[in-house]
Amino acid sequence: MTEPLHTPAGVALVVDQVRKHYGAFTALDDISLSVPPGALLTLLGPSGCGKSTLLRIIAGFASATGGQVKIGDKDVAAVPPFQRETAMVFQSYALFPHMRIVENVMFGLKMRKVKTAAARERAMQALEMVRLAHLADRYPAQLSGGQQQRAALARALVTDPKILLLDEPFGALDKSLREEMQVELRKLQKAVGVTTVCVTHDQAEAMTISDYVAVMKDGRLEQFGRPLEIYDRPRSEFVATFIGSANVFKGKVQSAAGERVEITLPGAGTINLAATRAAGQNAAVAVRPGALAIGRPDMHGDPAHDSLRMPGQVAFCVNLGHGVSYEVAVPGVGKVMVERPRRQDDTLFEPGQQVVLTAAARDCVLLEA
Repeated sequence: MTEPLHTPAGVALVVDQVRKHYGAFTALDDISLSVPPGALLTLLGPSGCGKSTLLRIIAGFASATGGQVKIGDKDVAAVPPFQRETAMVFQSYALFPHMRIVENVMFGLKMRKVKTAAARERAMQALEMVRLAHLADRYPAQLSGGQQQRAALARALVTDPKILLLDEPFGALDKSLREEMQVELRKLQKAVGVTTVCVTHDQAEAMTISDYVAVMKDGRLEQFGRPLEIYDRPRSEFVATFIGSANVFKGKVQSAAGERVEITLPGAGTINLAATRAAGQNAAVAVRPGALAIGRPDMHGDPAHDSLRMPGQVAFCVNLGHGVSYEVAVPGVGKVMVERPRRQDDTLFEPGQQVVLTAAARDCVLLEA
């Protein structure tokens, strides 16, 4: 079980040992996490990992088999969705096609018995916030995908929810608009200060918009933390390869002394890392492609820093403009990915060329067994 995150300012949302079973199938297995007020948490993972199920439990659209969900200091297990002070934005946006945009935004307020004049005033304020006030009298079909998404956000925010819930909010947008809207959402969320939980399977999206990321797999919480913490120090091979890309080298702990271990990685040499493991244990070390240096076979590097040294042959090269991606065949290891920034005067290594790869110990992460 992952311990909840507690902050001095308290928490806006607590998920404590939540489980969900459908007969013999376990959709969620002992999920625990906490979100500080005003933060944006992304539930990230492949299809079927349980992230949407967890979002629905927070919203009240599904009940947990066990565990507890708190909004603020209130257990909401027995609270129906419309009384939870949450607001959901669905991937389809779910705007009523026969209503004008301002009427769509007013809908939740009218359901709460807010008088029409007051509801319209608040709706227009929400539309102003998402820069759609000039389109208030249009119908959803007259808006672009990005505008419809902003209208759906306005409809959610106008009720002043304690928790904003987003279910794959950018899934219906094309790539360029999706990236633009990610930044827009982040700016809006920070300006409003609403605690937000967002479901996505897009790793880059999670890195862009999140204060915290919960990486999920097969109903379990693999890792929870700040985006860069997870990227730089992944705990498992799944996290290392799902968040960005990583080379994972397999070997054994050769020796252990105090809080340092020496690990032998066939084809990649020996590395000394700060860790507590027993000699003889299997070990896996992750290295990001951008952390590997590539050079000619006579490149020696700095022995005080270069802990791994792997001779190999360039198998493939992709010029990305801003950088270069290499696929290098290393005997005893297999294919190793290398990414390097590119300068205009750089000479690229060609397929078939012999090279040597090196990596510093500080860039090597020992994964959990």
